[in-house]
Amino acid sequence: MRTLLIAGALLMAAGVVLGAFGAHALKGRLDPEMLAVWQTAVQYHLVHALGMVVIAMAALHWQNAQFAIAGWLLLAGILLFSGSLYVLALTEVRWLGAITPLGGVAFILGWLWLAWAASRLPGSGG
Repeated sequence: MRTLLIAGALLMAAGVVLGAFGAHALKGRLDPEMLAVWQTAVQYHLVHALGMVVIAMAALHWQNAQFAIAGWLLLAGILLFSGSLYVLALTEVRWLGAITPLGGVAFILGWLWLAWAASRLPGSGG
C-alpha cells in the first residue's frame, strides 16, 4: 500500500505540473481542440491520482489488500487514458485515440473493484 500511496501522491504532483504546463506553455501553441484534449487528460489524471491516494489510505486503515487492485487499475487508467491524450494533444497522432478507451475501462474496473472490495469488509452489510 505504501507504493500505491507514493505513486498516487507523485501522480498528483505530476498532474498539477502538467495542468500548469498546458495552461501556460501550451496555450497559444496548441489549437483549441488539442488544448481541450490536454485539459481532459489532466482532469482525469488528477481525479484518479487522488483516488489512488484515498484507496491506499483506506487499504491501510482496513488492512485490505484487495483495495490495492483497485488502485493499480486506476494507475493503468491514468497511463492509458491520460497518457494517450497527452501524446495525442502534442502530436495529433489520431490512432492514439484507440488506446484511450482502454484507460477508461481500467478506470471503471478500478472503481467497481473498490466497490466490491468495500462490500466485503466486515460489518459493511448495511
